[in-house]
Amino acid sequence: MAELQQFPRFHLLAKPTGATCNLACSYCFFLDKELLYPNSHFRMTDETLETYIQQVIQSHQGSEVTIAWQGGEPTLMGVDFYRKAIEFQQKHRRPGMTFENTMQTNGTLLNEEWCEFFKENNFLIGISLDGPAHLHDAHRVDKGGRPTFDRVMQGLRLLQSYGVEHNILVAVNSVNADYPKEVYQFLRDEAKATWIQFIPVVERINESGLNLIQEGDHVSTRSVRPAQFGRFLIQVYEMWIQNDVGKVFIQTFEAALRNWLGISPGMCVFERTCGFGLALEHNGDLYSCDHFVEPDYLLGNIHSSHMAEMIGSSTQTAFGQAKFDTLPEYCLDCPVNFACNGECPKNRFLVTPNGDPGLNYLCAGFKAFFLRINESMQIMSYLMRSGSEVSKIMPIMSEKFSALESDYAPAKPVKPCPCGSGLQFQECHGFKVLPNNHSRKNRSANKPRPPVNVLGA
Repeated sequence: MAELQQFPRFHLLAKPTGATCNLACSYCFFLDKELLYPNSHFRMTDETLETYIQQVIQSHQGSEVTIAWQGGEPTLMGVDFYRKAIEFQQKHRRPGMTFENTMQTNGTLLNEEWCEFFKENNFLIGISLDGPAHLHDAHRVDKGGRPTFDRVMQGLRLLQSYGVEHNILVAVNSVNADYPKEVYQFLRDEAKATWIQFIPVVERINESGLNLIQEGDHVSTRSVRPAQFGRFLIQVYEMWIQNDVGKVFIQTFEAALRNWLGISPGMCVFERTCGFGLALEHNGDLYSCDHFVEPDYLLGNIHSSHMAEMIGSSTQTAFGQAKFDTLPEYCLDCPVNFACNGECPKNRFLVTPNGDPGLNYLCAGFKAFFLRINESMQIMSYLMRSGSEVSKIMPIMSEKFSALESDYAPAKPVKPCPCGSGLQFQECHGFKVLPNNHSRKNRSANKPRPPVNVLGA
């Protein structure tokens, strides 16, 4: 057998329950994927589990391996399944190899047994939480249409009481995107979040009314609108840059600073190319990407081909390279292309003003956001390169915002903001930010392990 190729880095989302879930979130793009596997029980077997663990280990070049569990809802497998996963990791590990197990969960099924297991095995848990109850429950409901906020918060509090490392994933949709201040303050002050991901909901609707195959240029009313998403990011950023640098870590902001520093953003959607963020279904099928679990992007099955061969295949290499190769000239000429690199290919279904295909649906929002943060990103880059604390940015930007508001607001704030974001002044630099008086005495002593962390305290 030929020597297997090993990779310095790749990220594989394993879905041991496939698309099955105990919730029925109305914007979920993955629920329809059950149709790919008719008559399946949607439970990963022990044989597939061991094959997966063994091949992940064999495919990694380094000594640190991330095992990522997602769904559907991965806790439906039960704790014993993950105990076996830990056993297989120890069975097949190379000398000196360490593992980081991560899990993205809706949190509703967590109990003390789960939390004891997570703590004992050093899991990093992502909790899906879209804001306070009236915003979270707008879309995140169970199979009976009942709200889930209280159950999620109960799971989150259990994680915190056991000292389990965790972060928060927010699906930014057409509802909660209108409440950036309320969402952020809730996550920071009530949920006690210190690491946050904001994921835009872009739900393409085709003629069948399903999300099984991504096609067409229409999105659901649940999807966040481009300018709306830009305003959301900008207004959260304005609160964060004046109050929480070095205290609260927001993935999009971290990735942006890394791009301004000229290093890898550590976030696949902002990389120049992709292809190292794959998805493994419950039966061992390997797909090019979690957002492309579709027949055309099925690479094979780990029971018949080694995942290393599929990751290094010409098919997967072409998939990843296409992220850059298919960028239209309109994007290549954009002053903030270095920061977004066209974002995720799944969202590139519009045409440019010149009529060329491949424009990202969220382009207007991301462009406004990156233009808006340019000045502060340059300052933070300078502070980091000079060895200074990046938290020094907070009083600097507070003073700049106050001066700009004083000079500009009395005029006509409905005009475009002079920073160049393209938004109205009141949506951008004129957005009101309250002083940060919240207490941090009750924060968990355990800091989350983010994938990147250049804004450390």
